[in-house]
Amino acid sequence: MTEAIETTAGVEKRLIVEPGLAARVAAVVEPVIETLGYRLVRVRVSGSEGCTVQVMAERPDGTMTIEDCEICSRALSPVLDASDPVDQAYRLELSSPGIDRPLVRQSDFERYAGNLVKIEMAVAAHGRKRFRGQLLGAEGHLARIQREDAPAGEPADVMLPIEDMAEAKLVLTDALIAESLRRGKQAEREQLLNDNEPAASRPTDPSHQRNSSPHGPGKHRNRAQHEGE
Repeated sequence: MTEAIETTAGVEKRLIVEPGLAARVAAVVEPVIETLGYRLVRVRVSGSEGCTVQVMAERPDGTMTIEDCEICSRALSPVLDASDPVDQAYRLELSSPGIDRPLVRQSDFERYAGNLVKIEMAVAAHGRKRFRGQLLGAEGHLARIQREDAPAGEPADVMLPIEDMAEAKLVLTDALIAESLRRGKQAEREQLLNDNEPAASRPTDPSHQRNSSPHGPGKHRNRAQHEGE
């Protein structure tokens, strides 16, 4: 039986998290985007000169539009200016998870079962740190993988602790692309139906509200994009 998914303030917590400076940035941005109705996927800080802070986020259904990225960017800019977790000039970049997305929550490992994944462990399991194979789902905080490259004498079906992973990511395949297109079309239809509802009957959803506040003076520039642009 699958364990109940742990949540924080109604949002399922991430089991794979970033270390160091990226973790400090994540601690600042995560509560902000959650109040807007989004979920944090990952934060990355790259480059010493021309530093970029990439915040990857999504809606609860896994989608993320350019407009969503812009909403998050406008909300995060003044908060990052005030908290100042990065001690140099940087560019703030908001992105969607993309098709070959990272898996960071228990529900990610359940939702994308059947797809090919590659995993880098922070703590070795079964005598190794790298795994590649078909994701069979999750049991509690353990991901089940059918390895495609298991040497003779090693188990092909393995259970890996999600919290011991440094990174887990979907591998781009034709099947994954087709599934992503299907999800995208479904999200577009739902958005179209929502846009056509009379304003009075439309429920208040903070994730659809535009933040019209101007950017603070800050020391960073902003860019909203889809992953892979």
